[in-house]
Amino acid sequence: MNRPYIIIVSEVTIDGKLTLYRGASSKELMSLMTKEVYKYLHSIRAQVDAIMVGCETVRTDDPSLTVRYVEGKNPIRIIPCSTANVPLNANIFSKDAPTIIVTTKRAPQERIEKIKALGAEVILAGEDLVDFDLLLPMLYKRGIRKFMVEGGASINWELARKGFIDEIRIIHLPVLVGGENVPTLIGGEGFKSLKKVLRLEIMNYFNIDKFLITEWKVQK
Repeated sequence: MNRPYIIIVSEVTIDGKLTLYRGASSKELMSLMTKEVYKYLHSIRAQVDAIMVGCETVRTDDPSLTVRYVEGKNPIRIIPCSTANVPLNANIFSKDAPTIIVTTKRAPQERIEKIKALGAEVILAGEDLVDFDLLLPMLYKRGIRKFMVEGGASINWELARKGFIDEIRIIHLPVLVGGENVPTLIGGEGFKSLKKVLRLEIMNYFNIDKFLITEWKVQK
């Protein structure tokens, strides 16, 4: 396998929602989590080489993507962004960890230079959209053997449809949100066929402060 091992980690409501409404920050729902639950999340961050979120997640949540609740090294931050329009004042440009912005040939060169000036590395992978078939072997060659993805729904779908997901770990938030257009764990157009759906096998399940945690292995 000439690509990193990929784990999707997400906080999801009982009805599968990532946020309270489309465009809302997931941090609102994450505020329900206890310190011990955050320790579980950050323990995974401390075990991987890199952490990936989409640029929409950066714009909406402005995450730091660092290890804070446990001891451990900060993973490399990887942000796929087809036009490189990630906010230049985002927390992912802090000096706490290396940051790689993955973009395409249609990204303005001026924007790329501004990102580089902030100390981040820029990788081109694709013409119009970030091409994970190109990107993942590039990351593997750099020594990134395992990384986690913390959102959002669009990037999860791209990895799912390509068959690049190896594990999914879910922190079940004990609330119902509802809403037809509220983002769920996997977005995109969907598989639309039982023959094509991603099949999983449960590896582990347990409670932390009455929050159910489930860990799944994707069947290959």
